[in-house]
Amino acid sequence: MAHEHDHGHHHHQIDPSTGDARVAWAIAVNMALTLAQIVGGILSGSLALIADALHNFSDAVALIIAFFARRIARRPSDPRMSFGYGRAEVVATLVNYTTLVVLAIYLMYEGVMRIVQPEPIDGWIVVWIAVLALIVDAVTALLTFSMAKASMNIRAAFLHNLADALGSVAVIVAGSAVILFGWTWVDPAVTIVIAFYILWHVRAEITGAIRVLMLGAPPGLDPEQVAAAIEQAEGVDSVHHVHLWSMQEREPALTAHLVIAADAWPAAERIRVAVGQVLQDRFAIGHTTLEMERAGQGCKAPARFGHD
Repeated sequence: MAHEHDHGHHHHQIDPSTGDARVAWAIAVNMALTLAQIVGGILSGSLALIADALHNFSDAVALIIAFFARRIARRPSDPRMSFGYGRAEVVATLVNYTTLVVLAIYLMYEGVMRIVQPEPIDGWIVVWIAVLALIVDAVTALLTFSMAKASMNIRAAFLHNLADALGSVAVIVAGSAVILFGWTWVDPAVTIVIAFYILWHVRAEITGAIRVLMLGAPPGLDPEQVAAAIEQAEGVDSVHHVHLWSMQEREPALTAHLVIAADAWPAAERIRVAVGQVLQDRFAIGHTTLEMERAGQGCKAPARFGHD
């Protein structure tokens, strides 16, 4: 079995210590905001404000998980964890999205109950606390925006904050409706809207984390196209038992059985190297493991992808 491994990918990255400091600051401001919103929600009687507080608390928890996942992911590989710890961030992503789903369901339930049994609301407290929340959400989003581009884990935390910023806008609208028209029903209605918005975001993003954990092919790569490119290489008869997956969020990897034409067998090693180069150049697959077989002497009736 032969192996090609190239870490030639160069993504724009923020220094880890700088990134950790940003996340730590984001955690601190979100915890402070959560406390302010809970107090304001209790004093004003606003369910939407309390809902926004719980969402902000989930932001803080998401950022705490993201913070420790980032640190774990930087650990080097060892004999017991030979693939390294990079997937800690993907696991954190799934945990964060799962908590969002639970939170959204809870908010929908509370919103419906408040519509059935309305309670008085102090609109001015709601508006002022929601404005403060919007400012904090914007600051937190700015702290994590550039990091979210390169990390599924940080992107999950960033989307927590983005959804919460929009939730704060909705709460401002709800408080204004109470002040101007006395419409207390807008408050629980906004709560339900926030919950549906959270679920919509989760649906759009959670599949990526599940795909990585389930060893699915990276979304930007067509397995058949990759296999066809291998077979187009000079001296290659066919390829089978192809496995294409992501070791981490942005590290595609491939293992396969490479069948070398009988008359090209003396040049098998050169062909293997050439195939690895094609995979690197065309598909940015830098971690490749190829087992070579001579045509007519390899596996019998093998599966093209995966194993029988």
